[in-house]
Amino acid sequence: MLLDVQLDGRPDHAAERARELVGAGVDGLFTFEGPHDVFLPLIVAAGASEVPSTDLMTNVAIALPRSPMHLANMAYDLQLLSKGRFRLGLGSQIKPHIENRYGGTWSKPAARMRETVLATKAILNAWQDGTRLDFRGEFTKHTLMPPTFVPGPNPYGVPPVLLGALGPLMTRTAAEVADGLLVMPFHSHRHFRERTLPAVAEGLELAGREHLDIYPQAIVAMGDTPDEIEAATFGVQGLLAFYGSTPAYRSVLDIEGWGDLQPELNALSKTGDIMAMIDLVDDQVLRTLAVVGTPAECATEIKTRFGDVADRICAYFPGSTHPTSTVRALATALK
Repeated sequence: MLLDVQLDGRPDHAAERARELVGAGVDGLFTFEGPHDVFLPLIVAAGASEVPSTDLMTNVAIALPRSPMHLANMAYDLQLLSKGRFRLGLGSQIKPHIENRYGGTWSKPAARMRETVLATKAILNAWQDGTRLDFRGEFTKHTLMPPTFVPGPNPYGVPPVLLGALGPLMTRTAAEVADGLLVMPFHSHRHFRERTLPAVAEGLELAGREHLDIYPQAIVAMGDTPDEIEAATFGVQGLLAFYGSTPAYRSVLDIEGWGDLQPELNALSKTGDIMAMIDLVDDQVLRTLAVVGTPAECATEIKTRFGDVADRICAYFPGSTHPTSTVRALATALK
């Protein structure tokens, strides 16, 4: 199994961190749309001579505030810079962030993401094949493409467009129209098996497709010693508490019988009592929703959860910057 690891969001740190992670044996680098731009660190990494064969991916770029034309331009150019190693991962975010952080509009998220994926692919394919661009949807239209703005065929081909999802509707949408599914990292083994995979099967059947690349993601509390694992656990508990406070993610807690935890976490999040939120993520919740242990133990758990459906894993280490030896041990054990 191949290992993808998050690249630091600061573009001025990206080259050094990319060199460290590639030196540790990771197979791919991905960026998260957080306090820094999601594309710039990948541009820096793509231009670094030390990462000639490493895959690069947005995981995820928030699509709803962006035009499919902007997404297609960036994907095309990153495919060039990386020499064919780029994957465009898109996500919808949730209503409060789209409206109040991005200043965008929120409506029919699955339908809009479906159209965004289709429109972005239509633009990329029109450039690649030299065909007329004629995409007309409910939310966006792309019918004007003068020769001045056509970059021509990408010598490395059209980059894959992936869609991040958690709920059944968005997961079915990914299986219908995207080149791959990015499984939201806040999930349990049971949720993945009982909710995600059936929704993938439904989407494939609706689209008359037989296969979808699945990119599982795992929140990992890892260390070489018990003290290191305990220290890593604190950051993981904080991220799980943040995700668990979100109403849109309650389904993951519901399937484990912990649905009442969501409003409790949400109420604490509004008072800013982070430590109380972390205290609610007990050991059972932690080990059900995250992967915990030494690199070898984490690799075994990851392969148990996903080894039969995927050949690579995206690993998050919230609050931890592991030495290259620890990351290398995980990459080696996964392989």
